[in-house]
Amino acid sequence: MNIIIWLVVGGFLGWLASLLMNTDGQQGLILNVVVGIVGATIAGWFISPLVGVATINQGNISLGGLVVSFLGASLLLAVVNLLRRGSLR
Repeated sequence: MNIIIWLVVGGFLGWLASLLMNTDGQQGLILNVVVGIVGATIAGWFISPLVGVATINQGNISLGGLVVSFLGASLLLAVVNLLRRGSLR
């Protein structure tokens, strides 16, 4: 059941991050899920220790966990855009 929640919530957070970073037209459903899950993992390494909130990958489906995971997905897309295009957006 945890895998299904990961996929659904990760896909939703990846989609929201892609809307924020203006990359929604370039990526589909699968890439949104990957961005959401990998972004939550990155947030678990870098953002969670700073704010003390677990991510969706750590089994925390709360508002704080969703926000931290969203920040991680947005950070991931910002780094990818910076490397690919030379700008954050």
